[in-house]
Amino acid sequence: MNSIRDQEASIGRHNDLELHDIRHEADSTSGIARLERTDAPSLHSGTESRRSAQHRRRAILTVLASFVLTFTGCGLNFAFGVYQELYETLPGPFAHASPGTIDLIGTLAASLMTIGAPLASAWTKVYTPRTVTLIGGTLLLLANTLASLSTQLWHFLLAQGVLLGCATCLSYIPAVTIAPGWFDARRGLAMGIILSGTGVGGVVWAPALRALNAAIGFRNTLRLTGGIGFALVSAAAMALEWDPASAARIAAERPSPPSRRPARRSRLFPALRSTLRTRIPLVNWRIANSRLFVAEAAGAALQAAAYYTPVYFFSSYARSLGYSAAAGASFIAASNASSAVGKVLLGYTADRAGRLNTLLFCTLGFGGNDRARALFVAFAVLYGVFAGAYVSLFPTVLVELFGVQNFASVNGFLYMVRGFGTLLGTPVAGALIHSGGARVAVGFGRGGRAAGEYAKSSVMVGALLAAATVSVLWVRLEVGGVGRWKA
Repeated sequence: MNSIRDQEASIGRHNDLELHDIRHEADSTSGIARLERTDAPSLHSGTESRRSAQHRRRAILTVLASFVLTFTGCGLNFAFGVYQELYETLPGPFAHASPGTIDLIGTLAASLMTIGAPLASAWTKVYTPRTVTLIGGTLLLLANTLASLSTQLWHFLLAQGVLLGCATCLSYIPAVTIAPGWFDARRGLAMGIILSGTGVGGVVWAPALRALNAAIGFRNTLRLTGGIGFALVSAAAMALEWDPASAARIAAERPSPPSRRPARRSRLFPALRSTLRTRIPLVNWRIANSRLFVAEAAGAALQAAAYYTPVYFFSSYARSLGYSAAAGASFIAASNASSAVGKVLLGYTADRAGRLNTLLFCTLGFGGNDRARALFVAFAVLYGVFAGAYVSLFPTVLVELFGVQNFASVNGFLYMVRGFGTLLGTPVAGALIHSGGARVAVGFGRGGRAAGEYAKSSVMVGALLAAATVSVLWVRLEVGGVGRWKA
């Protein structure tokens, strides 16, 4: 009996130990579960923090790369006034060319930079921003090289005009298309920094081109700028990519691949077939038929028709006032410098006072026959500040008005509209200058006849900017009327 009791006691102690172990294990498991539940939010928060930091780094890198692209392509276009003034004084292919005909070279480059925007936007979605931009850099090198070998005026029109415009389009449009998607609250400031590259580029390129033209000749200068431009554009292209939300939306829009295996013959030249099948993003008819869209398109076309005329003729007009060629290039640089500062400061202001309000303020331009030197200097600076800021605020306003989902199609179409405005407005202004066929008059004094020949184009620019102001005011009233101050 005692042995039986001892065995039962031993079994009981063993069961108590097992029960204690089970409870201890349960408590430990419960503690681990509680620990996991406690750490789960912190782990999730840490992941979100890393993603947010990575997003910020990518956004900053996109701004820097896009700045380099506008500095290179657009900056060279904005410095064409140096070539305008030089070509007007050169014999050979430009001997019997009027200022309006020579201006057509820069006008073609500036207008095609945006006329091709729908195609450039579509290719940026079908391929990648990097691929399209690299093609643009290659064409930039080719265009400048061919221009350096040109011997006839039509050679320059094709190389330095048409081909260079296509090259700039394929490097500029991807940058301004993908950049707004990386930002929200600071979109105006970001686009101001990006598009200040056009002003900074003009500051750097205008005096550099004039010095190089004098030192090594304009043909070697074209070759050198082509090589430098290719290197800068190619390096910046490596950093371009869509923001995650836009990338997911583009992936969802792509058609699914066919289930049937294609024949061997259809696999030839796949890139060419994809290009031919590319759908140009069309603007939604409901949007295009709205008064808001019509008003925005009218303002874009009118502002673009006036925009490039002062920039291209700053140098030659300064010569007519008695300034030297070096001073003329300095005026281009000063206007571009003020444009760069204005784009950043007004972009920052737009994020707080309203992007459309700031855009309306920037269209309040002025024109006239400002022959006095002091008035001309003031015009060069103020025009750079306000006209340049319009360009940087333009894409940010499109996002506000039509939404991110419609931005690519609306942006491409309205940039094309701006290109046609440039193509029509700038040659007309050039034809009004020296309509009698006179060339740059070196040494004319203040108020001389050569300076007076710019009066008609100056009035035209002022009228176009006034009409653009009315169009943007129309947009402002369509959006919020007078009761909504921030828009």
